[in-house]
Amino acid sequence: MYLIDPTAARAFVGSRDDQLLQVVRDSFGDDLASDDSWFSSEIEDGAPTAYEALRTVVYGGPFPEDRQYAFQYGYAYKRLCSLTGSFLDNSCFSPFRGDWLEMVDEGLRALRITAVSVAEFGYSSGFPAGVPSSDLPRCGEWTHKQCLEALAQFEETKQAGHAPPLEPEVVDAVMDVMGWLRHVESRPGFGVVGFVS
Repeated sequence: MYLIDPTAARAFVGSRDDQLLQVVRDSFGDDLASDDSWFSSEIEDGAPTAYEALRTVVYGGPFPEDRQYAFQYGYAYKRLCSLTGSFLDNSCFSPFRGDWLEMVDEGLRALRITAVSVAEFGYSSGFPAGVPSSDLPRCGEWTHKQCLEALAQFEETKQAGHAPPLEPEVVDAVMDVMGWLRHVESRPGFGVVGFVS
């Protein structure tokens, strides 16, 4: 989860910014090499290296029509967001199993918070236009407006004294979400971009 301006993050795609590529290479050289080692068999079969995928995203393509190796482009976009965004604590979500995101959404809805959904991070393909996606990673984003609306809903629930019984771990996760939203509140134009991988 990253506190970031979603519009600025999307603008990385096709920016053709060689300086940005160099900063990523300098900042994440070990990570790029580690990913290449992890995906070595896929790279041998035709997948782009981590840096090749990154360069393709920054240059806006060309992306292959075959989505077999689309995961590399998703991870490249995630890397760009991690470089420029601020990491948000997601300890209640990492790792998670099964229907955990839906359980947290049920907790949010029980508190009458409907403007945001954590399941969006796990099930949507919220990558910028043109960036191919596959099974993993997945990406979602909440705009500044959605975050402020969710905070207002939370405050209304508190003022109404509405406190439904929730499992303690769901309460902890909801409090994580409220923390993310509070960070957004003080940063005009910023939102949350999250990844499940």
